[in-house]
Amino acid sequence: MRQHHSTTRLLGSLLLVATAGAFSVAAAPAAGTPAATPLDRVVPAPASVTPGGSPYRITSDTHIRVDDSREARGIGAYLAQLLRPSTGYRLPVTTRGRGGIQLRLAKGPFGAEGYRLDSGAKGVTITAAQPAGLFHGVQTLRQLLPAAVEKDTVQPGPWLVVGGTVRDTPRYGWRGAMLDVSRHFFTVDQVKRTIDQLALYKVNKLHLHLSDDQGWRIAIDSWPRLTTHGGSTEVGGGPGGFYTKADYQEIVRYAASRYLEVVPEIDMPGHTNAALASYADLNCDGVAPPLYTGTEVGFSSLCVRKEITYDFVDDVIRELAALTPGRYLHIGGDEADSTSHEDYVKFMDRVQPIVAKYGKTVIGWHQLTGATPAKGALAQYWGLDSDTAEEKAQVAKAAQNGTGLILSPADRIYLDMKYDEDTPLGLDWAGHVDVKRAYDWDPGAYLPGAPASAVQGVEAPLWTETLATSADLEYMAFPRLAGAAELGWSPAATHDWDAYKVRLAAQGPRWDALGIGYYRAPEVPWPTR
Repeated sequence: MRQHHSTTRLLGSLLLVATAGAFSVAAAPAAGTPAATPLDRVVPAPASVTPGGSPYRITSDTHIRVDDSREARGIGAYLAQLLRPSTGYRLPVTTRGRGGIQLRLAKGPFGAEGYRLDSGAKGVTITAAQPAGLFHGVQTLRQLLPAAVEKDTVQPGPWLVVGGTVRDTPRYGWRGAMLDVSRHFFTVDQVKRTIDQLALYKVNKLHLHLSDDQGWRIAIDSWPRLTTHGGSTEVGGGPGGFYTKADYQEIVRYAASRYLEVVPEIDMPGHTNAALASYADLNCDGVAPPLYTGTEVGFSSLCVRKEITYDFVDDVIRELAALTPGRYLHIGGDEADSTSHEDYVKFMDRVQPIVAKYGKTVIGWHQLTGATPAKGALAQYWGLDSDTAEEKAQVAKAAQNGTGLILSPADRIYLDMKYDEDTPLGLDWAGHVDVKRAYDWDPGAYLPGAPASAVQGVEAPLWTETLATSADLEYMAFPRLAGAAELGWSPAATHDWDAYKVRLAAQGPRWDALGIGYYRAPEVPWPTR
C-alpha cells in the first residue's frame, strides 16, 4: 500500500483554453482593467461552458441573496466570509431582493452535487437541487475571481466575473483524499486546513487513516490504552497524539460544513502494532510488543483465533460508527503478511458483519477481494500499472460480481510518491509520480476486466512516513491533488493534458495567495512570480 518491501509565462490575460469541445474568452474589459477569468479556466473542468454577455462586477453594493433555508444561509455566510477580507465589502447575506450574487435551490437536472452558474451584468446566480451543488458552484465562482480574492487583507480588485453559463455535474460520486494521521499525527486545526483545501476542488470524501503500527489516533472508551499508550508516539519517536471523541466530532462537523464526508479507517488485521502494544491479550502469545516508530510493514497481526479479538473489533467499530454520520467504515486489510490466507479469510468473514451490524458499509483495500467482500462493499485498489494480470484479475472479478471500486493506483495517485529523484520528501517504492503521470489516466478504463459501472470514483492517498508538518503535506499534495479532483469530477471528454496544464498553471497564484507552498513542476507553464 505505502511502503513496498524491500517558465513559460502565460500568454496574455485573454487565455484561450479548449474544454468540453468549446472555446471561450473573457469579455473585453474596460481600458486598463484586468480581464475576467474565462469560464473554462476552472479546475476541475466544468461539464459545459457557454460564454457570453457582460461580466458582473462585485462592488460595495453587492448583496448575497439566499433561499430561506438553513443550508443556503450557511453557504451564503461561507461565501461572504471568503470574500469580505480581500474585497473589504460588507456583502450582507439576505433572503430578500434580486441581483447581486444569488444562491438558489430549485428542481432541475443537477443531481445531488451539480449546479448551474449564470453570470451577467446584473449579477451571478448559482442554482442547484441540493446544498452540496450550491457549495460546489461557490467554488467555481471563487475560481472565476482573481487569485487575490483568497488573501486576508484588502486588495484593489476589480472583482469581475465573466459573463456566461456553466452547467456542471460530477462524473463520479466518490472524489476522495486520504490523510494518514497515524505515521505522523496532525491536529484538528491542521486537518481543518486540509479540508478547506480539498473543498476548493470539489473533493467530497475525507478518508482518515486512524490506526497503524506507529500510532492509534481515536479515543475508544472501552479500550483506553489504545490512545494513552498506542497513541503516544509516531514515526521517528515524536510525541504522537490522538483525537478525543469531541475532537473527531469537530472534524466530522467541519468537513460536513464543506460538504465532505469523513470515512474513518481502522486498519486490520495487519498494521496493528499500536493496538498490540497497548493490550497484550490481542497477541497470540499474550505478550505485548514494544511501541514501533519505524516504517517497515507487514510484521503485525491481530490474533485471528482468539475470541477477544472480535470483542475488541466490535467495541472499536461500535464506538467509531456512533461518532460517524457517514455511510462508510474502512477496515483496511492490506499487507497482512503475518496473517495466513486462511486466517485472513476467517477474519474478514467475522469482521464485515460487525460493520453491517452498526449500520455502516464496508470499505477495504483491494486485498479484501482475496476473501469474500460483503454485499455492497467497496474495494480500494492501490496496485501498480506493472502488477501482474493475475493480481488485477482478482479485483476485476470481484467488480464483475458487484463489488464497487475506488481507484487509488499507487504509481498514479499516491501523493506521497516523490515527483522525481530530487524531491526532498516522500517515498519512491511505486516510482516517481510527476504531475502529468498523476493526471494522465482514465479511471473508467484503468483496471482490465473491471466494468466501468463498478468504478465509484478516485481517491488520492497521502501517507505520512516522511511528512510531519502542514507545509510537508501541501508540498506533496499540490499540484497533484488538483488533477486527482479533476479525474473524479470532470467528464472524460474534457480530459486533455495540454489544456489541463494551462488551467493548472493558473491555480499557482491562488495557492500563493492562500499560503500553500506547492511544487513548481517543470512540465507546467506557471506564471512568473
